Parts: sequence; structure tokens; C-alpha cells
Amino acid sequence: MDDNFTSIHAAHIEEIHDVPFEVLIRPFPSELDEEKVLSLMETLKNSETKLDVPPIDVLWVTGREGGNYYYSFGGCHRYEAHKRLQLPSIRCKLVKSTIQDLKTYLGGSTPDLK
Repeated sequence: MDDNFTSIHAAHIEEIHDVPFEVLIRPFPSELDEEKVLSLMETLKNSETKLDVPPIDVLWVTGREGGNYYYSFGGCHRYEAHKRLQLPSIRCKLVKSTIQDLKTYLGGSTPDLK
């Protein structure tokens, strides 16, 4: 994997978190390249190479009453590889965001976050 891989959103973020799958919200279905998913699964199964898989970016939004919401829009192949391997968490860079940021992605479908 390319050690320099990063997104524009998370380029300035150094800290990586192991985020449990059950808290991630993925509002859009993924379009997947099966070979890419299988290749990532092989990389993740190997203890010497699993950290070569870059973390995914997650928008971390705090609701109006203080709830935390974790939205994942990208990293589809990495997410699917972790999911198929039934790993409890995925490495993420948390991008502190606002409900207004979330509206950029979801428009009128943005839920009322508490």
C-alpha cells in the first residue's frame, strides 16, 4: 500500500482510532471491485501487513443534545474487507464535522441528530 495515501479531509490528522463497526453509519451502498476486496482481506489477515491498509475517514458529528455520530462515506473496499473478516473495528481518522458539513453529503436526507 502507498504510505502517502490520505484524503484532503484527513491530511492534517495524525491520530488513528479503532472504531467499532456498530457505531459507523454508512448511508450509501458501495460499488465494489471484488478483486480489490479480496486483496485487502489478504493484507488484513497478515499480521505483518495489516497496518499497511490506510485508515478510512469518518465524519464525527456531535448532535444538538451531545450524541456522537460517525458517518463513513468512503473507504468502501477497506470497509467491506474488514466486514467480511468479521473484525470488530476498523482503523479510522476522525474528521470533526458539523451537522452543516453532513448536509453537504446528505442534503434533505440529513437526519435530526440528538
